[in-house]
Amino acid sequence: FPEDWALIPFRKAVGSYIDYRGRTPRKLGLAWGGGDILALSANNVQMGHIDPDKEACFASEELYRKWMIQGDCERGDVLLTMEAPLGNVAQIPDDKKYLLSQRVLLIKPKRWLLRDFLASYMRSTNFQLQLSLNATGSTAMGIQRQKLDEIPVCLPTSKEEQEAIAEALSDVDALIESQQQLIVKKRQIKQGAMQDLLTGQQRLPGFSGEWQLKLLGQCLIIAHGKSQAGVSDLNGIYPILATGGQIGTANRFIYDRPSVLIGRKGTIDQPRFMDTPFWSVDTLFYSLIHEPNSAKFLFYRFCLIDWKQHNEASGVPSLNAKTIERIEIKIPSQAEQTAIATVLSDMDNEIADLQTRLGKTRDLKQGMMQALLTGRIRLPLDAVSETARDPSLAALARKV
Repeated sequence: FPEDWALIPFRKAVGSYIDYRGRTPRKLGLAWGGGDILALSANNVQMGHIDPDKEACFASEELYRKWMIQGDCERGDVLLTMEAPLGNVAQIPDDKKYLLSQRVLLIKPKRWLLRDFLASYMRSTNFQLQLSLNATGSTAMGIQRQKLDEIPVCLPTSKEEQEAIAEALSDVDALIESQQQLIVKKRQIKQGAMQDLLTGQQRLPGFSGEWQLKLLGQCLIIAHGKSQAGVSDLNGIYPILATGGQIGTANRFIYDRPSVLIGRKGTIDQPRFMDTPFWSVDTLFYSLIHEPNSAKFLFYRFCLIDWKQHNEASGVPSLNAKTIERIEIKIPSQAEQTAIATVLSDMDNEIADLQTRLGKTRDLKQGMMQALLTGRIRLPLDAVSETARDPSLAALARKV
């Protein structure tokens, strides 16, 4: 690591923690509810952000005053989940009051260590690996305070360098957030387009005339999949499909034309489309499309059906082939089917491209974290002199 960075134990770097593990409202003579102060548990602290809606508990002002006697949460303070799950790191996002529930550690780093930098460092591969290596437990892995105290961390002694690294990673986080929001927006636009185009509420230019009311059985035949026992082959070239996705490869196919597939048992509400040869197991229906209908149009139309309403079992959700074929839909001409399917396919392709870009940005961030948070790559700084480096941290590193 760089000579001007400090290699010291985690506890020495960050100072003291605030830990409220083991506290419950009952022990304080009170109960949950009666107010709007969110209690942050390990369920709420996700990697990089706080999810206020996940199994949320709320507290009164009275409970807050009795509970948070060691110190309040402040904007930017770092949270670490100590168990179930281990290692999620987030920061307090605002100036609201929060109550810390079980398995969450509150870290208020010393003056020489910037909180944004610390949060990024604790999310890095190196620190997360150290947490895993020092964890114990048979069912839910966790880390003891003593082990956490001793984890070695390597930190720049310059606040300017800490800030530069944190800002660079924050910029990438902002890019990731914007890409995620754009994907959500495109999906919402596509969902609206499906609702309009697949029901005839909105027509594409050049098309008119009434749609025909038909049974699905007039457009396709629902076929049963078969056991993969006789065709499964690690070197096979055809995917073996089940309700949860691909489960292997086969040396021959059950069907080789465009088809709409839907679960017979289990996951019955996630239709999928295949236009290459495949094998379908016995829990997954596939379909034989009657000409001149468009398989892709029928797939998108399947996506609008509330399949849970057609569930025929009280336990594991199940569909019946005849039930599917008796469902009525309105359907346009083959030309309009193809045009609608093309519009929606283009939207799918755009979303897929955005997801690819998002994946590349996430990979870029991981590479940046590995390089910047280990000092392997240094950011250019205008004025990182010896006087800019915090002498307290440097002296502490020498002492340790």
